[in-house]
Amino acid sequence: MSDTSQQAVIAGASLLIAAAAHRYLYLRLVGDIIVSPRLRRAGRATATALTVLVPSGVLAAEYADPTRIGWLARPVFAWVACAAYLLMALTVLEIPRRLAVRSLARRAEAGPGTSPGVDQGKATGTGPATGRPTAETPGRDSVADGPWAVDRRLVLARSVALLATTTAVATTGYGFHRGLGPPDVKTVRIGLRRLHPSLTGMRITMASDLHLGPFFGRGHTSRIVRMINDTSPDLVAIVGDLSDGEAEDLGPHAEPLARLSSPHGTYFVTGNHDYRHDADAWIETLAGFRVTTLRNTRTLIRHRGGAIDLAGVTDVEGEREHDGPDHHRALADRDRSRPVVLLAHQPVQVHQAARHGVDLQLSGHTHGGGFFPGNLLVPLSQPVTAGLATIDGTQLYVSRGAGASVPPIRVGAPPDITVVELHAL
Repeated sequence: MSDTSQQAVIAGASLLIAAAAHRYLYLRLVGDIIVSPRLRRAGRATATALTVLVPSGVLAAEYADPTRIGWLARPVFAWVACAAYLLMALTVLEIPRRLAVRSLARRAEAGPGTSPGVDQGKATGTGPATGRPTAETPGRDSVADGPWAVDRRLVLARSVALLATTTAVATTGYGFHRGLGPPDVKTVRIGLRRLHPSLTGMRITMASDLHLGPFFGRGHTSRIVRMINDTSPDLVAIVGDLSDGEAEDLGPHAEPLARLSSPHGTYFVTGNHDYRHDADAWIETLAGFRVTTLRNTRTLIRHRGGAIDLAGVTDVEGEREHDGPDHHRALADRDRSRPVVLLAHQPVQVHQAARHGVDLQLSGHTHGGGFFPGNLLVPLSQPVTAGLATIDGTQLYVSRGAGASVPPIRVGAPPDITVVELHAL
């Protein structure tokens, strides 16, 4: 399938998903609770507009110049995040809502307003399956039910809508505040066999997933650089997904990386997002900022009378560009008396690292799950969501990342910069 065909399929699928989602949101947040025909028409028009706008904003964020689409991306992805939480909240409330509707229907049938021989579904203007006011007669009083039962159903529908909306808006607001705010700075002590005692206390400050683009620009990079420099690193590692755009557009926003300061320099490995926007151009741009890319290569780091091998492999996404990870090339023929630290964007690459005797792999990619239910989905494809673990004898540390992809929200997975402090075992 050609790239154009793939894009068409993605666009079509996005439109169908958006239509289904907005139809459901309309029914629960407008159709079930609003009586005014004028407001209901306005709700339908809004749902239709959002159905078109959301896929347009998503495609623009993927293919357009990120520096010029902030005006579109910001409201679109704010709504995407809010809509996602609205759908989750309404889905959770769906079962108790239906049970309550049936309870009200049974009480209405047994209540004082019941007229023998009257079909309850027809008299109340409710559907037989749901027992709620239909779209044609929302909240209309009936002979059989009386105003008490109908009012209770409206109160229930409006309470559900209010609870879901309040939860979604509050969670989305918090998520954007956390996602766009400064990352936490963490220090993790990791012991390595074969590490020369003189290297105990060596500090590798790592940042992953900066995701320069519509939401993160030069100010974000400058803040990250200041925070990294404040940790007094011996070496800096940027572990993939630097950007969500072309180097030609976003290069100036990455320029503060040239101010990173450490005795042994700054090293970078590619992430999956970097291959969406000409990784070669980004690698060339970073070289101008004194950032060295480890492209299936390694370098010897001598520090205080000891030494470690620092290696880096490209991301698995690079296979599509004939630039896939080559652990053998990066790790073969090394001195096995020295420990090796491997930079690899995706945690899943640790399995190959373990086969080559890597002591420690530093990764990002997962964002720590980002926001619920992402934390439940990450384990389906990655061995570790965040933090330190040992896989097949190789230690793996996974950062939650210093930025975020779209939508840039963080709930239960705060962004971080990590200081990896090495210790001899």
